[in-house]
Amino acid sequence: FSGFQQVKEEEKSKLVGNVFTNVASSYDIMNDVMSAGLHRLWKERLVGKLSPFAGMKHLDVAGGTGDVAFRIFDAVNSVKRRALRKVDEASIEETQIYVCDINPNMLNVGKQRAAERGLSDNRSLVWVEGDAEALSFDDDSMDGYTIAFGIRNVTHIEKALAEAYRVLKRGGRFLCLELSHVDIPVFKELYDLYSFQVIPNLGELIAGDRDSYQYLVESVRRFPPQERFAKMIGDAGFEKVEYENLVGGVVAIHSAIKL
Repeated sequence: FSGFQQVKEEEKSKLVGNVFTNVASSYDIMNDVMSAGLHRLWKERLVGKLSPFAGMKHLDVAGGTGDVAFRIFDAVNSVKRRALRKVDEASIEETQIYVCDINPNMLNVGKQRAAERGLSDNRSLVWVEGDAEALSFDDDSMDGYTIAFGIRNVTHIEKALAEAYRVLKRGGRFLCLELSHVDIPVFKELYDLYSFQVIPNLGELIAGDRDSYQYLVESVRRFPPQERFAKMIGDAGFEKVEYENLVGGVVAIHSAIKL
């Protein structure tokens, strides 16, 4: 199943590709509308847990629009943090944030946004078209790995987790922000009503695309609950696996370390 629509495994990546090609240009606006702007706070929380540092090599997967990467870049370059840590310019320039996405349309949105920020030629931001299940990066090469609202769209979650483990250095941090499962009864019913009745209609209204947003909603329900996903992360080799529910489990941030 991909969402609730039954599809063969080999067709899932194609279906997901079509969804994100369709929604790329309106993706961030829809995120704002669907989450009442809360997705921005959730991403801030994700980057806060990462504790970015100058000179780090970081991989943000399924992050084509640059939303997480720009936050990491800003955190590394923040004047206050640099003053506190007495960071030298050389290590700032050595920082590399790789934005990896399987969908070129999403990457194009990110590159366009980088240009608007005057970061087109910035060497710290590297845009890479690639697959979460078969990354092109070396073993033990990254200090951090983030994936926000992306892992539920991969065909084999276990493969994506194994790849995350492979590319991280010892001591490297894994962080995943994902729409998850609400288990507070009344809130769950309200959330289901909002998800299945309101979101597809908003997709039609704002993006002219009901089906893609119907898929996005259904894919959340197919994603493993918090405890089961935490176990999958541990099974991939990670240690110190934890998760934090936000807004009653509407989203969860899972974190782990490669020791």
